Parts: sequence; structure tokens; C-alpha cells
Amino acid sequence: MGWRDYPAAPAAGTVLSLLEAIPDGEGREFVFGNSVSGVRVLVVRSGDRAWGYVNRCPHNYIPLNDVPDRFVSFDHEWIVCSTHGAVFRYEDGFCEDGPCQGRSLEVLAVAVQNGTIVVAD
Repeated sequence: MGWRDYPAAPAAGTVLSLLEAIPDGEGREFVFGNSVSGVRVLVVRSGDRAWGYVNRCPHNYIPLNDVPDRFVSFDHEWIVCSTHGAVFRYEDGFCEDGPCQGRSLEVLAVAVQNGTIVVAD
């Protein structure tokens, strides 16, 4: 199931956050809908860029975080699954190491427009 298949999936143009509201090198979770039909997404930021992904590890399809908004390594270089330690690149969600090595997070296209992160087409 892709993120667009969820009844509560955010539409293109949906405002997620101000870029400056996500600390540089960190991530933030956004939840759309409820626990049955909802989708959890995360956005990570590096400088003036942001990337969005469905908050679901491709290894066993559970959320990447076990603490709110804690998605990245201590050096702020990787997205990390808190359950199995898989590490993913910011720029494309590709798993470099861990039990899902070679697979990728599901992309939620985002764009930064005038300092605001929005869902893109």
C-alpha cells in the first residue's frame, strides 16, 4: 500500500511545516487520519532542503521511531530505524545498512516554497 492509497493521505499543496520549525539535521513526524485509515509521515531537514517519507521501515513495516520526532543518527547524517538500527540516506531514503539493506523508504514528495514545506505532486 502506497501513501496515496490511504484515505487520509495529504493532498498536494498541504502545508506540513515551516522549514525553520524543524531543526537543521533533524526530523519531524506528521500524522494524517486515525490509527486505522491514517498515514504517518516524516520530514527530515538538512540546510534549506527537506525530504519526506512514509514513517514505516521496509524491513517489518513498523514506525521508524519509538520517541516522538527522533529519526536521525547522533551525527545528523542518517535516518535510523529505532527497532533494528537500519540506516537510510536523507536524500532518497535508500537503506545503506541493516536488515533492509538495499531497499528504500517510501517517498512522500515534498517541496520547500518560501520557507514552508508542502506536499508536492
